[in-house]
Amino acid sequence: MNIYKTKKEVSKLMFYILFACLAIVFLSPFIVMLTTSFKTLDDAFTVPVKILPRDWIFTNYGDAVERIPYWRYMGNTAYITLFSLIGELIVVPLVAYSLAKIKWKGAAIISGLIMATMMIPYTVTMIPLYRTWHALGLTGSYVPLIAPHFAGHAFYIIIMRQFMKGIPNSLFEAAKIDGANEFQRFMYLGIPMCKPALTTIAIYTFNAAWSDYLAPLIYISNKDRMTLSLGLQQFLNEYTVDWTLLMAAAVIFVLPVLVLFFIFQRNFVEGVATSGLKA
Repeated sequence: MNIYKTKKEVSKLMFYILFACLAIVFLSPFIVMLTTSFKTLDDAFTVPVKILPRDWIFTNYGDAVERIPYWRYMGNTAYITLFSLIGELIVVPLVAYSLAKIKWKGAAIISGLIMATMMIPYTVTMIPLYRTWHALGLTGSYVPLIAPHFAGHAFYIIIMRQFMKGIPNSLFEAAKIDGANEFQRFMYLGIPMCKPALTTIAIYTFNAAWSDYLAPLIYISNKDRMTLSLGLQQFLNEYTVDWTLLMAAAVIFVLPVLVLFFIFQRNFVEGVATSGLKA
């Protein structure tokens, strides 16, 4: 009995050691970014390089914000992110509900086609999409960045569909017997019971829209309309890079994502864990 208990404790200890090592590996880039943001440029490259600053400099954040029109870029990014969130949170539940809870011919085929689109990388459709938006005269605006979200992302639709399929049909049938129509069953049963999946989709969408670099690079040419991910590139010049200011700006850039994740961490983990219980 004691041997079994000892083995169990050793296994538990090894698990925590392995978990701590992996956590350090994954957190090390963020730790280096954070500590570098408090260094001087000379300190960042002084050999031997140290993780912690030799002298803590707190003015890098103010200088980084003043170097570029930081708040304007952040406002542009927030605008795109907000409407991207609205689009996904409106369309994705509607499509997923129709595929998971409404019986109609072709639902399985449409689900398969939606999953098939996930195998096509963005780089394949990038040029045709640009030509389409250019023909419509919408390049240079935020429409190509926001409008696709009002069609629903395939991955998010699959997550929501799998989550909704895990909700017992008996609840919707009981509501139908009580006189609720399809839209009422969706609004008053489907949506409240899918909050974990909706939170997961919201975090994914927020992270993707907030940190997107490629799409704004393709469609946005006006400096006043640039997003924050494009604005950070202005810290890079032809001859030198002020890494300390760049790291300070990057810390401010990732803070909203971290805050959002920590606030909704429980719902996010629950949504990921339960969205694939029932196929």
